[in-house]
Amino acid sequence: MKYRTRTFYSETQKAMMWDRWRQGETLHNIALLFDRHRNSIRGILAQTGGIRPAQRVRASRVLSLSEREEISRGVVSGRSMRCIAASMGRAASTVSREIRRNGGCRGYRACVADQAAWDQSRRPKRCKLAQNRALARIVSKKLKALWSPEQIAGWLKCAYPDDESYLARTRRNSIGSESHGALQ
Repeated sequence: MKYRTRTFYSETQKAMMWDRWRQGETLHNIALLFDRHRNSIRGILAQTGGIRPAQRVRASRVLSLSEREEISRGVVSGRSMRCIAASMGRAASTVSREIRRNGGCRGYRACVADQAAWDQSRRPKRCKLAQNRALARIVSKKLKALWSPEQIAGWLKCAYPDDESYLARTRRNSIGSESHGALQ
């Protein structure tokens, strides 16, 4: 049996797949362009139900690359975080978190920080209930007992006051899992 290594397609290649799919080409014909089996193309197209996903864009409220470069220049020149933040019109806590999250004052690099922020913003993210089976069982039992998500979140805060893995975003996750059937 012949095994192929896993192929990761670039954004340009995916755009070409979507263009040809929209023009009505078959999976077989599209796969021939990449010298791959049609199932590898089907996997890309099926992820979003055969509908081309919207192009990712940054929210206006997040730091831009130019702002990160300004932070980097400010750190190198020895300016305080408050001074850097004031020159950008941002909160000092935003600048402080950005620097701390991306290597500290000595290791901060704007391009690396910008790419990390872009990668971390990818959706959808796995919900906490999918990651933590024990928590999922607890929430499931409470939902079957007709507890509301707010009641469950409040109960978890009292029952597990020192366990952050149970507390963070539990209410939102219990609502999402209830409607999507993730606990069944």
